[in-house]
Amino acid sequence: MILFDSHAHYYDEKFGDENERRKIISDVLSFGVKYVINAGTTPETTRQAISLAEEYDGIYASAGLHPSDIYDISDIDAAFNEIALLARHEKVVAIGEIGLDYHWHEENKELQKYWFSRQMELAEELSLPVIIHDREAHGDCIDIVLKYPNVKGVFHSFSGSRETATELVKRGWYISFSGVITFKNATRLAEIVGAVPSDRLLIETDCPYLTPHPFRGQINNSTYMKYTAEKMAELRNTTPKEISLLTLQNAARLFSKTDISV
Repeated sequence: MILFDSHAHYYDEKFGDENERRKIISDVLSFGVKYVINAGTTPETTRQAISLAEEYDGIYASAGLHPSDIYDISDIDAAFNEIALLARHEKVVAIGEIGLDYHWHEENKELQKYWFSRQMELAEELSLPVIIHDREAHGDCIDIVLKYPNVKGVFHSFSGSRETATELVKRGWYISFSGVITFKNATRLAEIVGAVPSDRLLIETDCPYLTPHPFRGQINNSTYMKYTAEKMAELRNTTPKEISLLTLQNAARLFSKTDISV
């Protein structure tokens, strides 16, 4: 299998120091996960994601302001302007991780919605897809993305309803699933995995988070993605090899700036 991890954070301090992160990435790339997108959440993490992308073939970056991080940024306008510059790097393949998070931040939702919209506008200006973070904000997320019909992308680690997934797919969007689908309490999500059309399905880790069963609770990395692929194959009545092929093809289509051989 050749797997494409469409959402990771290998700059995260949970992976240790710079040398430890490099060792993990080398192990991942030799394991069969040939492509990874490190999703930026601030200007600093976006720069780190780009640095890793410059160092490794098959590693790419996205540039964005995460909805939870904007509360800690003293000059958001300056941060946005830097993201707009970083997004022009040749190995940046998307604007993200952007969106809404009402789980951790219910206060001042308008701030989140404003910067989400600004980054959707940036994606439209640069003709880049977007990577959407949607946590307990499904209605507002849908309302905003549908205001930008020329922008397409992926809802990462999808947690919405089957009806929401169906509507997004109709509009040309992709749905990505993480190790959460392997959890015993993920029965509703499991039904959605089986319902997403084959040409709109992606797979991810969101590492170092959301480690699949049977390693739940440990620090996640892309080598564990095979367990997510196996569960996805089970839920879709197919093989892990077929899952790896179709998710690779879908990622190549969505993130067209990648140099992917299928």
